[in-house]
This record gives sequence, C-alpha cells and structure tokens, in this order.
Amino acid sequence: MNPSYRIVEIFRSLQGEGWNTGMDAIFIRFGKCNLACHWCDTDYHRYGMRGLDDILSEVLAHDTRNIIITGGEPTIQPKLEVLLDELKRAGCYLAIETNALKAVPPQIDYIAASPKRLYREAYAKRCIERADEVRIVADDDSIPEFCAEIEGRIRAERYYLSPCEQNGQMNLLPTLRLLGELNERPGKPHWQLSIQTHKLAGIE
Repeated sequence: MNPSYRIVEIFRSLQGEGWNTGMDAIFIRFGKCNLACHWCDTDYHRYGMRGLDDILSEVLAHDTRNIIITGGEPTIQPKLEVLLDELKRAGCYLAIETNALKAVPPQIDYIAASPKRLYREAYAKRCIERADEVRIVADDDSIPEFCAEIEGRIRAERYYLSPCEQNGQMNLLPTLRLLGELNERPGKPHWQLSIQTHKLAGIE
C-alpha cells in the first residue's frame, strides 16, 4: 500500500517555538485545514500529492529522527496513521502541531496544541483533553478569557502565549501586557512567552 498525502513542503530546520525551541527536526507540512484564521502565515491551499514511499525516502535520508508533523491541520489527513506507523518503525520521535479540535493519533510522542480564539465556540463543544504544551496566539484583548477557558479543557505541562504577526508587524508589547495579566491570577497555571524565533533567525 502506498497512499498519497497532501504535502505543502518537507524541510529540515530548527523548531522555533515552544518547549522544543532549537530542536533539529524534519518538518512535514500538510495541506488543508479545518479552520481559516485570517492571520495564518501558512499557505496550506498550495500542496501536491506525494506517495508514502516518496515521503519516507526524503525524510529518512536525513540523519535526524526528530519529526514535526504540522500543517494546515495534520489530524484531518486521510491515512495519517499509516505514515506515522512507518516513521515509528524507523525509530522516529514524532511531534505534532495541531489546533486541538480533532483526536491526535496514538503514535505521537509530543503534542503542541494551538487553540484558536476565533473558534472558541467550537472548543466549548469538543477538543482534545491533554497536550504536552498549549500555544495560543494573542490576536485580541479578550485572549486572557479564552486562555482561562482552554486551561479548563486541555491539561498541559506548559502554556504559552504568542504574539500575533500581521502584515509584518508583531504585537509584542500588547502580548507582554496580556501575559502579565494572565500570570497575576493566583493559583492558575503559569504562562510563558513563545516567539517564532526561526523568523528572527532568518530560517524557515
């Protein structure tokens, strides 16, 4: 069996965000998404179909076995678990970046969930219940309320707030203020700042 997948790109780089910042990894970016955030920096509509054998050949040619499954939205990909099974057989460490609305395959070793405030009603109905880290983009002043809601729905080891970049401008100062507001709440999880450091470093 050699199923095909919607692939935007496969590339090697350093993880630029969250707990694994600096990790050398192969990124497999899938096309299509079940959300449509106006500030998204990924053109997930532009993808090509690539077979399983072709993907494995490119990925396993590298000397790192750290794999980051990203998108678009990886969890909506047909036959994703077939690819993940093959990567696990090859000894890969599998991390995923997901919007957390759909179940994450059991082969995944590390879950980075990124719930979107624009779709808060969807998260109130259903989302994953556990992640290794949660990253939320500060795209509105009401973000602390959404963060509090997500704390109650997704248990995580770490919570991150990220600036929102639009038209080349990053709302860093407002994000810092919102981060301080979050961390003034007694007895609540501590939130940390996560910046897309790969962009600052000039890498993909």
